[in-house]
Amino acid sequence: MPLAVTHVLLTIIVVDIWRDYFTKHKRYVTMHTLFLAGVGGLLPDLDVPFNIAANWMGMTLPKLLQHGGITHTPFFALLFFIPGYLLWKKRKHRMAMYFYVVSFGILFHIFLDWFLGGGSYEGIMWLFPFSLQGFKVHLLLLVGGGNIPSALDAVILLFWLWHEEMKHKITDFI
Repeated sequence: MPLAVTHVLLTIIVVDIWRDYFTKHKRYVTMHTLFLAGVGGLLPDLDVPFNIAANWMGMTLPKLLQHGGITHTPFFALLFFIPGYLLWKKRKHRMAMYFYVVSFGILFHIFLDWFLGGGSYEGIMWLFPFSLQGFKVHLLLLVGGGNIPSALDAVILLFWLWHEEMKHKITDFI
């Protein structure tokens, strides 16, 4: 399963690369936007502290509120995408972009959990609320997992630092 750092870093990296090479709206994708993208990449795991708190209080949460439940569905991402769309229509583009990148971060998180493994063992409920059927690839479980998630964090961080040095000359700030 991807670690929290993987979810945050990969989301920030993808949005940063999108900003640097593909978007026409660079002025709407600020450093704050990248930070919020990282928050969005971690947001589906908000169910983890809720489950810890519920267990501490001796409660058992319904399956949809447990890890890999409703926060690991495209429906959860839609809760951020819709306000973004409405703000974009009202010409509040920068604020809309904040909601869009959080929505993207959530979708990217559940994609990583679906592909690499994570969330619920049954898989990701891509069709929620129409179906509770889980889908999964869980590649890390198929290849044995082990220390791969930790190594993946290190490789991602090094790749991003290399990109930032080549594109933005981060050594100028040292």
